[in-house]
Amino acid sequence: MGKKKKKKKLKVNVPVRTANLFLVLTLFLFIGFLYRAGFLALSDEIDGRDLKKFASSRTTAHDVILAKRGTIYDVNGEVLAQNVYSYTLIAYLSESRGEKNYVVDKEMTAEKLATVLDLEKEQILTFLNRKSSNGEIPYQVEFGSKGKGLTELTKDKIVALNLPGIDFIETQKRYYPKGEFLAYTLGYAKLDESGKIIGELGIESLYNEELTGTDGYREYQKDLRGYKIVNTQEQVQEAIDGSNIYLTIDSNVQFFIEQALEDAKNEYQFDELNITIANAKTGKILGISSSTSFDPNLRNITSYLDPNISIAIEPGSTMKIFSYMAAMEAGKYNGEETFKSGTYVTTDGTEIGDWNRNGWGYISYDRGFALSSNIGVVNLIDKYMDRKILKDYYKKLGFGSKTGIELSKEVSGKIDFKYETEVLNAGFGQGIMTTSIQNIQALTSIANDGILLKPYIVDKIVDSKGNVIKQNTRNELGRVASKQTTDKMKELMEQVVLDGTGSSYYMDGYHMIAKTGTAQIASENGTGYLKGENDVIRGFAGMFPKEDPQIIVYANLKRPNPNNPNALVSVVKSVVENISKYYNIYSGTEETAKVSRYQVEDYTNQDVQKVKTALEIHGLEVVTIGDGDKIIAQSPSEKVTLSKGDKVFLLTNGGNFVLPNFFQWSKKNVKTYLDLLGVSYTMEGVGYLTGQSLPEGALITLETSVHLVFEPKY
Repeated sequence: MGKKKKKKKLKVNVPVRTANLFLVLTLFLFIGFLYRAGFLALSDEIDGRDLKKFASSRTTAHDVILAKRGTIYDVNGEVLAQNVYSYTLIAYLSESRGEKNYVVDKEMTAEKLATVLDLEKEQILTFLNRKSSNGEIPYQVEFGSKGKGLTELTKDKIVALNLPGIDFIETQKRYYPKGEFLAYTLGYAKLDESGKIIGELGIESLYNEELTGTDGYREYQKDLRGYKIVNTQEQVQEAIDGSNIYLTIDSNVQFFIEQALEDAKNEYQFDELNITIANAKTGKILGISSSTSFDPNLRNITSYLDPNISIAIEPGSTMKIFSYMAAMEAGKYNGEETFKSGTYVTTDGTEIGDWNRNGWGYISYDRGFALSSNIGVVNLIDKYMDRKILKDYYKKLGFGSKTGIELSKEVSGKIDFKYETEVLNAGFGQGIMTTSIQNIQALTSIANDGILLKPYIVDKIVDSKGNVIKQNTRNELGRVASKQTTDKMKELMEQVVLDGTGSSYYMDGYHMIAKTGTAQIASENGTGYLKGENDVIRGFAGMFPKEDPQIIVYANLKRPNPNNPNALVSVVKSVVENISKYYNIYSGTEETAKVSRYQVEDYTNQDVQKVKTALEIHGLEVVTIGDGDKIIAQSPSEKVTLSKGDKVFLLTNGGNFVLPNFFQWSKKNVKTYLDLLGVSYTMEGVGYLTGQSLPEGALITLETSVHLVFEPKY
């Protein structure tokens, strides 16, 4: 055999210097590793990161405990806005939670849950036996749609079953139990992305911080899946719930308002009707609403501006109240002095007219107020006041400034007038802008013998422990008029209702005093006023009873239907009647109460004189048409309820029909009269009749045609 060849070893000759360098580098790397390890072990922060915090965040859970948002109540403690909770049912299935913390007996658990949930036992078992795609038992499961949105009552029933491994996920939302009720005042709040409820309008927004409270937290050790490790300690900081807010609003008064507005919307046509009711002696707002409302639960909002707070309008002739007061306080007023009504020409040639352009001849300033004469105010300003006196007095009453009422988005209005015509127009509420709440504030001075009160709508704020942290009370802003002035204004406002422009508001026994007004709507481009027959805003500023006013009412109506314009009268009367009864303010006797309202019957074929006498006994004004002795038609029809002073039209079987003098008749009444006769007519303008093409006493036939001119009362 041949000899095996030996393998030769490959010899690598490494220079000693290279080997030493390699050894040194390895040593340095080892030392660097030891240094880094030591540094990591001893340092609290590496590369700008807090190591302890980083490590803790990977093993410690920090759950926020949301504070419960405070509740909003009315003055009597009735809930207006609150948090409501719903619950999602969950079941823990992982054995890692420990025997008492997960579902052990699934059959028993499903059987008992089926007695409460709208699910069969087999359906519940399907959820309890669920496994992941890789066959593992999930840590927890839910129970589909039937296990979500559970009420507090259902939750309590399940808790009472005492089932191991059953728990709940709590969710909350803001709820308004009365829907559109007081919507603009309350505003609304909703969940943000973090799950917190945030106020975005009204009281909810303005007092968001007080209502929100302070969140708490819960810290505990968690496993790799993020669940709490059983039997480990946890640190809890309880939440401090938000404060509760009590409003001055009386839900009963608010209901009277809301119901009257709803009835008006069903019976009349108009763009908008707003009304505010205040306690005359304290400034508390008892009720406030607008026909253009929304449901805070649905947030079906078309405008985010409260018409009573956030929108200023030209007030019209209700402003004459304060112009007359300015003259009295200037010591220049003599109510018996006379002036020539009708028209007035300024130094620059501008003509200013009464709503009745023909005027009433020479009348006293007292009578001018009752008839709402623009020229009466113009003469008072021209002869006895000036721009400064008028503007300063308006400012003294609070016009041109925010009242500071506890509602968001309040505007200050505008009383900026400079030139002669502007000053004179301002005296009867044209060319200036005011808000409903400003008018309420100014009217408190008349009810309190010259002391101006600040209106408010938050009665008190109570924290989560029951401590009253804020209590509002009557806030006197100072004296703005003498008792002599306010007593005189009460007399003048009484005459408006008794035999002036506000006679349609008369209510026997209620002793209401008021001033009415009509303002044209300014064009959007600022080039004057709109000319449409319904492009007006009617206003009402009143209080009752006269001798010691308890309630103040301010309301306005935008774009009433000229053929049926009495929405404002209807709402005010309804609200006043209900409030008066509710607060036991009514001053009439039982007998006057019986005749204050009367339901019309069917009078067809009855004797004219007998029906006329019976209706007049009930305080109604009867207008007979024709000279017959029997009634063949009437307006209004049977079963309509009227108030004292309302008109009833009776068409007779006579053949002699003549045109009456319609002067100062409303458009509705003129139309009713002529429609009963079947007469052809045309109408121009809006408001009350100031001219007719045929004279009084003209014979009326089926061929008769008459043109009628109407103008508003400012």
